[in-house]
Amino acid sequence: SSGINAEWPLRPGENYQFERERLDDVFHYGKFMYDVGNYAIASTNLDFYRNLAPADSKYYSSAQWGKLASEILQQNWEDAMEELERLKDNISSALHLSYSEILIQRAWLIHWGLFVYFNHPQGRDSIIDVFLHQKPYLNAIQTMCPHILRYITTAVVISKRRGTVIKELIKVLQQETYKDPITEFVESLYVNFDFDEAQAKLKECTTVIENDFFIVGCLEEFTENARLIISEIFCRIHQRIEIDMLADNLNMEPAEAEKWVVNMIRLAHLDAKIDSKNGYVVMGGTQVPVYQKLIDKTKDLHLKANSCCQKIDKRLTLGI
Repeated sequence: SSGINAEWPLRPGENYQFERERLDDVFHYGKFMYDVGNYAIASTNLDFYRNLAPADSKYYSSAQWGKLASEILQQNWEDAMEELERLKDNISSALHLSYSEILIQRAWLIHWGLFVYFNHPQGRDSIIDVFLHQKPYLNAIQTMCPHILRYITTAVVISKRRGTVIKELIKVLQQETYKDPITEFVESLYVNFDFDEAQAKLKECTTVIENDFFIVGCLEEFTENARLIISEIFCRIHQRIEIDMLADNLNMEPAEAEKWVVNMIRLAHLDAKIDSKNGYVVMGGTQVPVYQKLIDKTKDLHLKANSCCQKIDKRLTLGI
């Protein structure tokens, strides 16, 4: 009814003298395209509206969320990641919203973000960077949606950065009453050092992951890394380990467990030797090099620096 061409012959920089009502038609047309499942055209129209309409427009926020949803439903993960970042910035600078409204907006972004983070190539690291390291989002999770701890824990377990962030995760988990097999698996190892409990929880984790839409694709990777964590911690607190006993803990045959231990020693940089003749793993003294300690401590400094800059910018904006 508005006569808008879906091919968009409009050119940036031209003055089309849109009236506000006409611009609202662009939004309604985009929403209609979204409702009928034409997400590509919906994305184009909503983006056009968002770029022309003032930030206080009636449909501005809806256009932002609609644009994100359109990219997710098209599985355009790069564009969806950009939309998440844009939404994060807009939520942080939304001075007209109350604290409770901002909290709700962040909770929505956290849930929509799961679609993106578990599909984008760098998404798992983004879960750690945003949900665990950025205080406003961690506060939102602790206040409104503690079940998101399942996804943070999964991301940490399968992350190559696990060694540098596990302490922060444990600290958060111990503050919360929310529990599920995935969070309990981590606590059983890093807090209780209970390997029998960890093995039982790992079996439960398999069932949970198989039935969770967001992390079902991580099952093999999670299981592999969980076994690596079990064996690594077990080796670190024992001087001599029977390969048969380790095989029982990992639900493996002894020959398979021996190969596993060789790989684990290499990946975890453990000072250990395998006595295949007697069926033992003999541990030596493990000394972390000074340069590695320095790298571990400074690895996330840029994230903390960015967080400080954002807080300073916000205070300057508010004139505090």
